[in-house]
Amino acid sequence: MLGLLGARLSLGLRASAWGRVRCFPVLTRAAGAPQVGERTASAPPEARGRPLSLSAAAVVSSAPRPLQPYLRLMRLDKPIGTWLLYLPCTWSIGLAAEPGCFPDWYMLSLFGTGAILMRGAGCTINDMWDRDYDKKVTRTANRPIAAGDISTVQSFVFLGGQLSLALGVLLCLNYYSIALGAASLLLVITYPLMKRITYWPQLALGLTFNWGALLGWSAIKGSCDPSVCLPLYFSGVMWTLIYDTIYAHQDKKDDVLIGLKSTALLFKENTKQWLSGFSVAMLGALSLVGVNSSQTAPYYTALAAVGAHLAHQIYTLDIHSPADCWHKFVSNRTVGMILFLGIILGNLWKEKKTDQINKQR
Repeated sequence: MLGLLGARLSLGLRASAWGRVRCFPVLTRAAGAPQVGERTASAPPEARGRPLSLSAAAVVSSAPRPLQPYLRLMRLDKPIGTWLLYLPCTWSIGLAAEPGCFPDWYMLSLFGTGAILMRGAGCTINDMWDRDYDKKVTRTANRPIAAGDISTVQSFVFLGGQLSLALGVLLCLNYYSIALGAASLLLVITYPLMKRITYWPQLALGLTFNWGALLGWSAIKGSCDPSVCLPLYFSGVMWTLIYDTIYAHQDKKDDVLIGLKSTALLFKENTKQWLSGFSVAMLGALSLVGVNSSQTAPYYTALAAVGAHLAHQIYTLDIHSPADCWHKFVSNRTVGMILFLGIILGNLWKEKKTDQINKQR
């Protein structure tokens, strides 16, 4: 999965300051919350226990203290980025399944592991690139490298460990997929510079981030079918332009102050028109995917649901409200999961149609 490697590396990079699917910063402490190392009064026995939580943030908070800066560095407490990186891979793997069969669960697990590792590596690279920028912005000043919790040398060592593990995942794939993954390296290398030289870093993010839409199919089939893989890849790029532009509107004021560019700054008040155009392009490409892969009714029903979700998302979007932008951005996980479910059910429906035809004969 160097494509998975490639695609993964981009994800962590900051949205307005690196594509905008940002590896989201640690939230500012609530007023009155105790700081690290601060002593607090002993609570009575009945108040000492905390309710069990399996949220990502709770898991990171319960980890041994020396590990927490590294877990925050790879954004394990903010899993939305990993989901958005992983979902295009699941679409491709699902579409590559044999008619009437579920997706390959081994491949789904393998790509999921790669998504976690490479999203974490991308976040580490992002914070290394942007440590000076992060120190100037209140919202990002407490990131582990910017705050001095992790040194540059330590971050290099940690990055090496993440990439070594991700390489092990890549080597589990066929030779074609390894070569395809390697082909994404140019995107990975050049992407971090885009926010400094163009107002379209979200496009560069989309090209890098959705490489898994190609790689998932090749991991199953041994090669890519351009009639399916290319429109699927294009639809993923359009999707990234939608959600990452929305995310970019959260940080446009900071981006102007520190001299970074984004589609949010480019589109300004015309953002909804642009997002509508990207949505139409995405749905058109996904329709072509359905035709070329002989998809069935459940797939197209899912497409209709995705279209309704995007329409509501764009219509109700308040680009001047960071909180609303964040909410709309996170809701795109639902978009990806609806489409994945539609692909699974559409593929299972193929067997049903075949059985009916055979019975008629």
